[in-house]
This record gives sequence, structure tokens and C-alpha cells, in this order.
Amino acid sequence: MSALERRPAPAHVPRMAALARLPIFLVLAGKRAVVAGDGAPVAWKAELLSAAGAEVDVFAERPCEELRAVAALAPRGAIRMQHRAWRAADLRGAALAVGGFDDEAQAQRFAGAARSAGVPVNLIDKPAHCDFSFGAIVNRSPLVIGISTDGAAPVFAQAIRARLEAMLPHGFGRWADAAQSWRRRVRSVQLSLAARHRFWQAFARLALAHPARGPAPSDFDALMSASRGDDAAGTGTLTLIGTGSGDPDLLTLRAVRALQASDVILVDDRASPEIVDFARREARNMLVGDTTYARATDDSGALVIALAKVGKRVAWLESGAPVIHGRAEEAIAACRAAGIMVEIVPGVASEAQIG
Repeated sequence: MSALERRPAPAHVPRMAALARLPIFLVLAGKRAVVAGDGAPVAWKAELLSAAGAEVDVFAERPCEELRAVAALAPRGAIRMQHRAWRAADLRGAALAVGGFDDEAQAQRFAGAARSAGVPVNLIDKPAHCDFSFGAIVNRSPLVIGISTDGAAPVFAQAIRARLEAMLPHGFGRWADAAQSWRRRVRSVQLSLAARHRFWQAFARLALAHPARGPAPSDFDALMSASRGDDAAGTGTLTLIGTGSGDPDLLTLRAVRALQASDVILVDDRASPEIVDFARREARNMLVGDTTYARATDDSGALVIALAKVGKRVAWLESGAPVIHGRAEEAIAACRAAGIMVEIVPGVASEAQIG
């Protein structure tokens, strides 16, 4: 029986800390959105929904000049001005609703009508009545970044947005466009899952290295050729990652890249969940160390070898330097003897330890 077959079910490892809000990206193209109210903030929300492809019905008895201008120059989906007050029937079948009201009672009535119709609602500057919020947006479409502070500090969110705007070249939008068209081509080619992941890793490195220029057909051919060549070996790897002081802010860029490139994460029972959170969501986590999983198998080297031989890239998170001893030392020796590449990524001590 192989090491993969006899191993116990992996212990659950926390993957993510609590979220104040769930960031989601809605497909609104061709769907109807309802906006009620008047003023510049209402105009901005109507424009934003139109830019996302929604067909926007705006209910305002006497729309302001800015709202009329936005309707006349809708960025994508049509903005239809309805020169009257909203009615409950107007909300039926809408994908979402946005209201801008100074009057508290009117805001509550709009929110209640939307929920009765099963429509998520946002009330501008009234977070207590909102099912969702918009947040600050960095637009490199189809690359889009949303920033939320759960309504606590909108100015702070805008400051972060400004920093990201300065950091992200507009050329990234062209690379994201290429990814959309290339994804279908990659799927049509007979590549292993590991090779496809290597293709997208190499794509990301190339885009980050050349953000100013657009991707070329030759880039696709070169990436595909390299991925096919790597696929011939079919052998995974082991990366031993030291978590240093355990502070996720001190995790090295090399460690983050290794986590995001791994298929299986072996987690020391003392490793911080915030560090595990850097891993890919698709990665499988297994708890190792002095508890649970470690007592169930003494042959971690055999487990890593079995995973690597089916093409898995394994990252072993070890609290501390890492100090190579015990089970980790045995696993490294076994992997090297089996011809499996091993990389060691040291951890970083805390500032207090450094000083």
C-alpha cells in the first residue's frame, strides 16, 4: 500500500480569518438595476452600474443636471430616466437596487420594498440599511480591484486606492484581456494540471516584467512550449518554508511565491493561520507536527515522495528558522535520494529578536 493510500484524512487547517464583508464581482451585463433618488452620488452609482453593463432605470421626478448628463453619455449599459417617483412594482425582477434619500423614512421604505422583491439594496450613506456596498475601485478592466473598510474609513479606502492606482500600470488591462482569450486555448491543449498551473505562473511573471507592452502571439507560443517541456518530467517538488517569528508581515516574498505555487501545504501545528492564508485557495492543507497527523504517520518522507511522484508541489510550513531536524530532516533526505528537488526558504526573525 502506498503512502498516499495509507495516510489518514488530513486535519482541518484554518484557511482564512473572519471577513467583515464578502468581496464579490457581479455579472450585470444585460441585467436590470434600479436607482432611485437624485444628486451627484446617485449619478455616480448609475454611471458605475452602467459601466458594469447593467440596464439602469433611474427614478427621479426632477433629475439634476449631472444625472441627466450621465444618462446621455452612459458608459456601457443604457441609463433610462423615469421622471417620476419609484413604486414597489418597479423593483420586481431587478438584479439590485440603489437609493439616495435624505429622508430616513423614505430610505427605510425603499429598502423594505427591495427586500420584499428579493432584490439586494444599497442606500447611499446609510450603511445600516445596506445589503451590499460598493467600496473604492481600481479599474484596469478586466482586472478590477475592490477595496472596503466596512464603512469605517472611506477616506482611508480612497487613499489605498490612490496608492494602488500608482502601483498598477494601465498595461495590466491588456494582459488580463489576453488571459481571457488564452485560457480557452490552454484548456484545449492536452496539458496536465501541473503544467497548466506552470503556464499561468509564467504568464504572471511575464506580465509583471513587461507591463508597458501588450502580450504578443509569440509570448503564448513560448509559454506553451516551456510548460510542455516541464510537463515531460512530471515530478513535483518540496519547499520547506520557515515562518520565522510567525508574523505574517515578515514573511518573505520568496516564501509567498512558494506558497502560492504549491498544490499541497504541510502545516506545522504551531504555524499561524494568517501565514497559511497566503496559499492558493485550491491547495490542500495537511496538519503535521507534534499532534494529530504527525502521530498517525512516522514516514513524512514517503508521503512527500508519493505526492511529488504524481506531480504535486509540496510546501512544508515549519515554525521558526526553519531548523532542519527530526521529521523534516528525514523527509528532505528521502526526497533528495529519490531525485526530488528540495528548496529551503528561511524565515525572518521579529524586529525585537533582530535588535
